Amino acid sequence: MNSAPHDPSLDDRLSAWLDGELTAAQRDEVEQHLREHPEDAARVRLWAADRDALRARFEPVLEEPPPTRLAQVVWSQAPARVGLGWQRAAAAMAVFAIGAVVGGGVMTRWGGAVLGPSSPQASAGWVQRAAVAHAVYTPELRHPVEVTVAGQTADQNRAQEEHLARWLTRRLDVPVKLFDLRPHGYALVGGRLLPDAAGPSAQLMYERIGPDAAASASAAGRSAGRITVYLRKPEPGTPTAFRYQQHGGLGMFYWVEGEAGYAIVGALPRNELLTLADAIYRQEP
Repeated sequence: MNSAPHDPSLDDRLSAWLDGELTAAQRDEVEQHLREHPEDAARVRLWAADRDALRARFEPVLEEPPPTRLAQVVWSQAPARVGLGWQRAAAAMAVFAIGAVVGGGVMTRWGGAVLGPSSPQASAGWVQRAAVAHAVYTPELRHPVEVTVAGQTADQNRAQEEHLARWLTRRLDVPVKLFDLRPHGYALVGGRLLPDAAGPSAQLMYERIGPDAAASASAAGRSAGRITVYLRKPEPGTPTAFRYQQHGGLGMFYWVEGEAGYAIVGALPRNELLTLADAIYRQEP
């Protein structure tokens, strides 16, 4: 299978796979390609997040009539002759599109930030808690985490990492792995235990490393150089899809895989945050 990034035939096959439109043999071929090409797998997960975002925003308004005044404007531009049915159909589609856009603008807000592509239950629950925990703890200078795994000797750091992973695994009752994001410019600071709606959750904090880390942190505040990973044991029925939300200046990818729910939060461009989310996804226990 051709893996060129701008190969339109590859994109067509990936899109058809995502929509469930392939035969069994074609599906197996695409899945083999995705296993061998993680960059394409990341693109497909981003497409899925965009699809879910569009569905969440516009499905509720599909049954709503467009505003009367807008409908009148569009129909007034349509040809009066019945014989030009295709043009009147086009006008009808324009009415539908206008209604969808207007309806899609009416969205729930939390703390002034738009809540995006998830169900109301998910938005009102652990996804918001992940964003709040990030905003509360990333500005901290002296106590950003409960268990610190950085700034000591190599042996002490390893011992702290093992302690943190065992402690959080025991308390959450799900396997907790401390993800290695150093190849992507972030080192683990440590972690903490947090309350969740039905039990405990955890937050892992990472800090930007490299020559530009100190300058970016001092220019934009400590929290700008930090990202967090929120982990929890999901309730039955929690949506598993890979999704994206934005809370003010914070971006977030979240998903459920196996026994755990994950949310990565940071004040980063979407593509950069996606790269980190994909690295975590590939390292999950």
